[in-house]
Amino acid sequence: MIPSGLLPTGFRDRLPPHADAAAAAVGRMLEAAFAHGYERVSPALAEFADGLAGRLKAARAQDLMRMTDPASQRTLALRPDLTAQVGRIAATRMAHHPRPLRLSYAGQVVKLRASQLRPERELLQVGCELVGLDSVAAAREVVAVAIEALEAAGVRGLTIDFTLPDLVDTLAAGPLPLAEDEVEAVRARLDAKDAGGLDGAGAAYLPLIEAAGPFAAAVERLRAFDSAAVLASRLDGLEAIAASIGGRATLTLDPTERHGFEYQSWLGFSIFADGVAGEIGRGGSYMIVRDSGEEPAVGFSLYIDPLVDAGLAAAPRRRLFVPLGADARVAERLRAEGWVTVCGLTPEDSAERQICTHVLVGDRPQPL
Repeated sequence: MIPSGLLPTGFRDRLPPHADAAAAAVGRMLEAAFAHGYERVSPALAEFADGLAGRLKAARAQDLMRMTDPASQRTLALRPDLTAQVGRIAATRMAHHPRPLRLSYAGQVVKLRASQLRPERELLQVGCELVGLDSVAAAREVVAVAIEALEAAGVRGLTIDFTLPDLVDTLAAGPLPLAEDEVEAVRARLDAKDAGGLDGAGAAYLPLIEAAGPFAAAVERLRAFDSAAVLASRLDGLEAIAASIGGRATLTLDPTERHGFEYQSWLGFSIFADGVAGEIGRGGSYMIVRDSGEEPAVGFSLYIDPLVDAGLAAAPRRRLFVPLGADARVAERLRAEGWVTVCGLTPEDSAERQICTHVLVGDRPQPL
């Protein structure tokens, strides 16, 4: 027999005040996005597995938790990521909408497997997608909205690590040619920072491993490496995005980082926060498949759980105990002023028992 309180590996219950903190953080993030014109969509929790797998690309399709639909007898899958679903909505039900299309979302995602660094299989994901453009101006806006959303949730000490996902493809098609069967091997060795494995034609890519670190210095090293100027427009774009951020985040550049950026095009970025192990979000430019071809987009996804676990998105806990028999009109007025009121229901009830921070004395809150 499985104990009644036992949950599957990678799943957990959120209890107060952590569930309140997560909900408050999501609300503030979505409000920040809405202020920039990003309207919310709420995709379905499950879809037909074949369609969802086709949009996820690469290894993410392996994250699908599948089941049989008793209505259609077809295989369904729980979403492991919301970005692909937003892309489906943009390409189908909102295909007629003028571009650029700004959409935001929030919801639970479920993965079949977890990693040692992030053992959770159920995650709360929040994000924005700007569909119809992947220009520097569009990317600049999306990065700014991501920072503003995190700041609205109370997160500080941000670091943004940029990458150039199509870097090897661009160089291999131009000044540093590679055979088709060599491209993936060079990508993998650069991603792993395996300098010893770069031999033959791949040896010319070795300086890219050194071109990583603080943003300004890394861009300078990349420009020196780019003697044919095939990366000039990308580097100009990165510098324009960096200039718009100012001092709101520490900026770094790892041009050959590919893990998790398999479907991004010219731009990718990871977001980190002081006090949190691992990334708290990522984003970049990519292509959405439509009936009429492909459509550019740029967006980001943020993960709330590590922020709440680290106490970076804590909701203020200000609870006012209203003793039994107190004037209900006073409690109503105080709720309108932003107080959370907890009314006593028995003479024995108390502020301490209800984990309150204040108690109503007369018509005024008094701290405990």
